[in-house]
Formats: sequence, structure tokens, C-alpha cells
Amino acid sequence: MHRHLSLLRRRIGIRASPTDDDARALSTAITTVRGALSYTPLRHPPPPLPHRRASSPIPPSSDAGFDSSSMTKDDGFSLLTSLWIDSFRRPDRTVTDLSTHLARAELWIIAFQKACADDTGSYVSRYAISKSALEGLLSLRDAVLDGRFRWGSRLEFFIRSPRDRLDISSLSKRKLKLLLTTTQPAPFQDRIVQEVLLMILEPLYEARFSQKSFAFRAGRTAHTVIRTIRRSFAGYLWYIKGDLSTIMDGLKVGMVINALMRDVRDKRVVDLIKSALVTPVITTAPSDEPVMKKKKRKYQKKRVLAEDEPKPDPYWLQTFFGFAPEEAEKLPSWGHCGGLSPLLANVCLDELDRFMEAKIKDFYRPSKSDVIWNDEEEEKGNTSWPEFVPTSGPDKTRRMDYVRYGGHVLIGVRGPRADAAGLRRELIEFVDRTFGLKLDNESLPIEHITKGIMFLDHVLCRRVVYPTLRYTASGGRIVSEKGVGTLLSVTASLKQCVRQFRKLGFLKGDKDPDPQPCFRMFHATQAHTNAQMNKLLSTMVEWYRYADNRKKIVNFCSYIIRGSLAKLYAAKYKLRSRAKVYKIASRNLSRPLKEKKGMSPEYHKLLEMGLVDSVDGLQFTRMSLVPETDYSPFPRGWRPEHERAVLEYLRLEDPKTVEELRRCLREEGLVTPQEYVSMLVWNYKRNASPLLPLAGEKEEDELGGVGEEEENGEGSMRAAQSM
Repeated sequence: MHRHLSLLRRRIGIRASPTDDDARALSTAITTVRGALSYTPLRHPPPPLPHRRASSPIPPSSDAGFDSSSMTKDDGFSLLTSLWIDSFRRPDRTVTDLSTHLARAELWIIAFQKACADDTGSYVSRYAISKSALEGLLSLRDAVLDGRFRWGSRLEFFIRSPRDRLDISSLSKRKLKLLLTTTQPAPFQDRIVQEVLLMILEPLYEARFSQKSFAFRAGRTAHTVIRTIRRSFAGYLWYIKGDLSTIMDGLKVGMVINALMRDVRDKRVVDLIKSALVTPVITTAPSDEPVMKKKKRKYQKKRVLAEDEPKPDPYWLQTFFGFAPEEAEKLPSWGHCGGLSPLLANVCLDELDRFMEAKIKDFYRPSKSDVIWNDEEEEKGNTSWPEFVPTSGPDKTRRMDYVRYGGHVLIGVRGPRADAAGLRRELIEFVDRTFGLKLDNESLPIEHITKGIMFLDHVLCRRVVYPTLRYTASGGRIVSEKGVGTLLSVTASLKQCVRQFRKLGFLKGDKDPDPQPCFRMFHATQAHTNAQMNKLLSTMVEWYRYADNRKKIVNFCSYIIRGSLAKLYAAKYKLRSRAKVYKIASRNLSRPLKEKKGMSPEYHKLLEMGLVDSVDGLQFTRMSLVPETDYSPFPRGWRPEHERAVLEYLRLEDPKTVEELRRCLREEGLVTPQEYVSMLVWNYKRNASPLLPLAGEKEEDELGGVGEEEENGEGSMRAAQSM
């Protein structure tokens, strides 16, 4: 079988950009080989070669409901957990033994489950995987280990998708040519190999990546970037915003492999990724696409999705994807790497993160007259209100910070503009030397905070405030003082929101935007349409969760969507104007609208009988209904939950930590939280009582009573227990 397929590929000689010679070669090859080749999907591997690894034994069983636990030694998730723990235990080591993980069948089963979930939209239990699928999965694993696997194969399949019902042997010459010369989605077996490589490499690099990078990483979303900026960028005057998104389009293969081999020295894994980058991807230019004859439009029935076919994204989700900020629009896809490309992009850009971290340390110059940041490790100020910076003298501490989201970087500088210009010059030289990317001053503009800096559709600006600062002085006295300082404001961009609505067709006009009817939902019921838009509004509320103007921006989105639906209902039910729609359906469009013809029974009667759906009104039609901005403090040195769990496990695994806990128990004993709070309150009363001003005999008697009880140890214990 392999010999015939190799002959077919050699006889056809298809290239990435097909020509007329390819078509003639294809026709000749099919005529010659068609009789000898009755192709069936390659479910079983070819005869084993001398150097080939033996497959895991598969016990005889029926094809349906084959038990995959009989071929695995350990649970796949336990294996991944140990891989994460080992990576965080020794994050600086050079890895040379990844092939042992690549040969584990447990990881291949998990990768198959993830690929099936992406392809069919449903999860496949490990106990429901068929015997033929497991045989193909093991054949694919052995082909990867032996170096026989080829990326982007159109004819050789070790395993196929459960949805793939295509019989290649029954295809005509024209369809076979289209299959081999036009753009096709990535084969199912390629996605399985990508998932396995991602599961092996992700924990290794997550332990090494900088804490300044946030895109394409688990738990590090755009919200994390916004909270980090609010927490750490207060007080910066100059900002450098850089766009390196051209790196996402692709780098030279040598650069990617060199960045990968700094930490991974496993030849089999490196060669597998290199072949994915080098193998050409067959793409079809728009002019080469076949011209289809125009057919007269006729009535078509609604297509019913198959059971194993994934459902398309709902309308509200497609609309929200249109609101993606500029920094999140581009997703890297390098060669045949597919889902592995974002990780490889972060591997290459990690060198930039390390360079900027070194610059942060070199740039720091403390000033004693500055009220904050006069210590590199410890920062002063109100940690519960980090966006507020008190005023200081003319001599300020020189300091900078840096974050990266995908291919976009943001640098904040506290100091003169000349320092920011010098930093920009060094950054341009580093990017040119490392990535071969030519940047200029226009691509890395330096802007002052007063002009407003746009990042992730949020505007960073500052304003002078005069707050009343309250703090507890010695002796428990509460002191109130009038202060002055600057406040870092992170607000959602209303202009950008209007631009996105206009792009999606919800608005028309620039100066006075006018809502446009949403005709995509014309044939949907009022209940379904309102439900879809409520989901969109709920998602918008969550997206603008940390914006200072959250109420204003969400209320504006609700106004645009409500006006769009009112125009849609006016056209659908022939009510001529939005005013009539609001009069019948109320402000939030919760009352049902009915057509004039074919008047049906009352809505309430149909609702009681369960013949119609209840109509939910639109949310957030008033600004008071929008939730408040989330100002919860963002801790310093924040890490995602899964990383915190791994680090806490490693800390508890350390013998020094266990010994320290034992010593603490021996010396202080085991104290419940309630007893600890009682002890704190009692110690506060006991230590603060002599410092209170004596204003009369009554207070003296009270203090005396406390003192008498304090002399007796049992009395203090009773008081602590009674709290």
C-alpha cells in the first residue's frame, strides 16, 4: 500500500502552487494506477520494519466500546500533573528526554479526545473509543517515533476523524485533483500530533516564561493585563507602545529552531517540529479557484446538522468576536504547527521579555525625595489603592515597567523623555538583531500619559485628585489629612466601541450614530432574539469589568442594541417606527409583539399552556442596573491558580517547610482562627488602654476593672474565650 502511494506521489509531482503540468501528470498517474490501487483508509500499519518499536498489546475485543484502560499503565492526567510538577521543580534544566513522554499511549488518548471534541463538538470517553481508532492511534504514534509521519498528507491516513466518511477510492479524477491541489483543513491526524506536542512542551515552557507576557497562556487573559497595568503602571509619565505583530505571520525556520533548542535538546521532538515548519502548505490563490456555474436561486430547506457535527457559533458569540481588540485579532499559524504555533511564538518572543526584564533592573535609579519606589523590591504607598500616586519633589525615581500581549508591547517610563527615547533606540536595535524586523520611531511612538494611551480598547490617562487620606496612627488614633496626587484611570474607549458597532452593521453615521436594524435575526422569534442579545450584553458587561466607565459604556451598548432591535421589530411587525414598538413592547421590549393578520389567542393564555416562550426583556436599559466597576486589589507577584497550586505543592514537599511547620506547632501550639481573633482583640484592648485619655472617674473605673481582670491570668483567658 505504501509503495503504491509513494508511486502515486512521485508520478503526480504535486507542488504547493499547482500548474497545468501537474494536472496532466495527475491524469496520467490516475489512469495508470487506478486499476492497481483500490485505496482504503490506512487504518492498519504496514509490516513492521527491523528498527520499528513494538506497538502496545491490544487484547481481542469487539470494535464497539473497547476498553482503553487495558493498554495504558497510568492515568494520562496523572502523567501530565507529574510533568508540570517536574517542570516547575527544575525550571532551568535542559530537557533531553521528551521522547519517553512522546511514546506514552496515555497522552495520545487524551490528544485524540481533544481533537474529537474540536471536530465533533462532543466529548468522547476513553471507554467509548473503538478498537479500530485505538489501532490507528498506536500506528500514528509509532510512525511519529520512527520518523515515517508526514505532515499535511492528503492520502496516507493512520487515523481518521469520526466525521470523515470520504471514500477516496470512489472519487473521480476532478475531485481527486481538487483534493490534492486546493486548500484543505488540517488532517485529523496532524491535529492529534499537535496536541501531543503541546501537552509535552507547554508545562516545560510555562515554568520558564516571563511573568510579563500574557497572551496565548493559560490563565493570563486580557483582563489580567488590564489589572496589571492598573496595579503597576501608576506614576509613569511616558509610554512606548510597540506593534510586533508581523512576527505572528512567521519567522525563519532557523530562528524558531534555535529558540526551541535553547531548552529542548531532544532530536526526535525538534526534528518533528522542524518538519512541520519546513513542509510546504498547499494553498490555492483566488484566481486558481474553480469557477462554479451560477444556478438559479430556489427555495432550500433548512439543513439539519448530523449527530456528530459541531453546532456553529450562535449569533451573539459571532457578534462579540467582532469586538476583539486590535491586539487580539492575529493568531499565529506557522506551517503545519496549527495549535502549537502560539506556543512557538511565545518561545521566540521570550528572548524579548528577558531583554526587557534586564532593562528594568538597569533603568532603576532611586531618589530619596520620592515618596514611592525608593526601594527596588518594596514599594510604598497605599496598596489597596495602587492607582493613586502622591505628589513628590522634582527629583523623581527613575523606573520602568513592561507588559506584552501577543505581538504588542507596552512600556511605561517614569523619568525624562530622553530616557524613553534611549530605551526605544535600544529596543529597535535588539529587535533588528534578534528577529530581523525593521522598526522605526513611528512604529514605536512615545506618548505622554496626558494624551491617553490606547491598549486593548482601554484608554490609560491620569487626572489630579485631592482625596482625604485616613490612616490609623500610633495609639489607635484615626487621622484624616487632605492629600494631592495623580490617579491612573483605565477607561473603555467609546470611540472604539462605536467603530466596532459600525463595522458589525449596528450603527450608521459618524457624528450622530443611528442604530440600524439587525436583519440577521429577522426570522427568529422575539423571545429568541431578546435572549441572544441578552447574552451579548452579559458578555460585554464582563469584558468591561475593570473599566472606570463601565456603567456608561455598557449602557451605551444596551442603547444601540435596543434601538437596533426596535427597528427590526418595526419592520417585521409593520409598526413603522420605534416609538410604536416601545409603546407596545415597553422600554425593555419584554412584552410580546404580534402581527395584525391572523390574530392568535392572548399571549398569557398561550404562555400558560406552554405553547410560546416567555419573552425576557433586554438587560441594562438603565445605568443604575449596570454593575459597578471591579476595583478588587490585584496582588503583587500574581500567578494563575494552576501555577499557584503547583508551587504550593512544591513548597509543602520541601523538608524544610515541613520541619518549620512542626517547630511552629511545638512552640505555639494549634490555635483555631476564632481563638486567634480573640487573642488579637484582647491584646489590642490590653495594650491600648493605658494610652487612652482619662476624661473622668467613670473611665478610670472602667480601666481599673479591666486592670483587675488583667492581673488574673484566668480572667484574661475567660475574656478571650468570651469574645
